[in-house]
Amino acid sequence: MALMTDLIRLDLAAPFAFTADQLKFYQHNRFIKLKEVLLPETILFFNQVITRQVEEMNGVKTAISERDTYGKAFLQLFNLWRENAVIKELVFSKKLANIASVLMQTEGARLYHDQALFKEGGGGITPWHADQYYWPLETDKTITAWIPLQKTPLEMGPLEFSAASHQIVEGRELAIGDESELVMQKRLKVTDFRHVIEPFDVGEISFHSGWVFHRAGANITAEVRKVMTIIYMDKNMKLKTPQNENQVNDWHTWCPGAIPGEIIRSPLNPELS
Repeated sequence: MALMTDLIRLDLAAPFAFTADQLKFYQHNRFIKLKEVLLPETILFFNQVITRQVEEMNGVKTAISERDTYGKAFLQLFNLWRENAVIKELVFSKKLANIASVLMQTEGARLYHDQALFKEGGGGITPWHADQYYWPLETDKTITAWIPLQKTPLEMGPLEFSAASHQIVEGRELAIGDESELVMQKRLKVTDFRHVIEPFDVGEISFHSGWVFHRAGANITAEVRKVMTIIYMDKNMKLKTPQNENQVNDWHTWCPGAIPGEIIRSPLNPELS
């Protein structure tokens, strides 16, 4: 197994310099793609480590053709930081947590959970959805870092965004699936929100808030589209009373022991910045 070098550790801790235009862009659109956040060496290293971990943890044996739309979208594995001390160094990266905190405009960032999303060759679309439908969190001070582990052309199904769609209330009650794709595709077509579909370079990372609607196309290549995600929240985020069964599940799975109306401080939700 390859060893993490001092260069990679420095890369995970180094500050990221924002421009005023980047900060303005995020506040208006609630998503941003930032180039050269991590070095190519860092991405290659974690591609290898995370791939091995996903292979160990993956229990999905069903053929793609036999899965539903959600199952065809990607292999999904959670909280790899608890299974692998090396992956924990990426998830706990000061650089990434500080970026999240700056964009959320908070005093610091707390971990909600991490998530590996591997879209197999021939994998289907990821339907339009807003992540925060699932989260029993009191405010919208949330953000997800979407970290491709390789160069990701359009053919592999990179993340797409409806810019500034956090303003839309319709669709917030929908879980990810065929219905959310159909309803939001129609709804977003009649808005002025720009649909952003762009490839990702190596080291490029996107950040999006919990209520921004996003999707991904199918992976029409023979290669696996490998992505690691880290979900952050305001370090002072309070648990809200869940509003659907998915939020109840998230409460007990990702914030065990947290109490509605109080700051989430479970052992699974450490402060990262």
